[in-house]
Amino acid sequence: MMLSIGDLVLDITIVTEGRLRADDDNPASITLGGGGQAANFCAWAAKLGEPARLITRVGDDDGGHLLVAELETLGVDVHAIWASQPTGVIAVLVGPNGERTMATQRGATIGLRPDDLREAWFEGVKLIHVPAYSLFEEPLAEAARAAIAFVRRGGGLLAIDLSSAAGIHQYGPARMAHVLKDLAPDLLFATRTEAEALGIRLERLTAIPVVKLGASGCTVLGEFIASPPVDEIDATGAGDALAAAFCSSYLRSANPIEAARYAVAVAAGAVTHVGARPNGIP
Repeated sequence: MMLSIGDLVLDITIVTEGRLRADDDNPASITLGGGGQAANFCAWAAKLGEPARLITRVGDDDGGHLLVAELETLGVDVHAIWASQPTGVIAVLVGPNGERTMATQRGATIGLRPDDLREAWFEGVKLIHVPAYSLFEEPLAEAARAAIAFVRRGGGLLAIDLSSAAGIHQYGPARMAHVLKDLAPDLLFATRTEAEALGIRLERLTAIPVVKLGASGCTVLGEFIASPPVDEIDATGAGDALAAAFCSSYLRSANPIEAARYAVAVAAGAVTHVGARPNGIP
């Protein structure tokens, strides 16, 4: 069983046909779907055959109930705390070359508290995945640390994803590095931009650093693993697919290089369709 704690939100994905023209109409394909880094991780894990559980807080509204039902349909065991605040929304603008810009309203998720958690939710969990988004703001950060403690007491591994270079800068790179040293993740995922924002070598913070390189692939323990060439449509969620595939493979083999090869293959498939989830991916 793998578990993640954090965001379950509505993604509004806008894929433009060309570069945006200010003060004018811009033809685009617009789709709605589930998102949130923690939820995406669980969706991909379930797709890959790994039992997956999500702990989250969502609005007690139509959007929140639909998002939970969608994840459950994908095979994820969802433990949702229902809140009076609205469910979060992310608008993802995808340019003609696949570049993405995101506008985020996190909504109810950041209000998750330690006393919302139940110890039984963590029984049998072999790995907890924690997005840095779940560490940036209280009381969610305190709940995430409590969840990590539950899993660690049961002998499970900790994987952290740095999530956002902008989030690291806002939180404070030195402060974030201190948090990571204290939590001592077994696996640490980051893009090159996120790693540079942190300003400290990832090897000083974890036994197994994984740097996500987008279409190029990734590096693990300094070894480059190339991604197979594909026609990229939308990279939203590809990093979450990579992390889920890596964690799933690593739990089975304890071989980080083998896990990285599997992960880049899964992530390559993820960019060939619109949206952050594995719907329609064989």
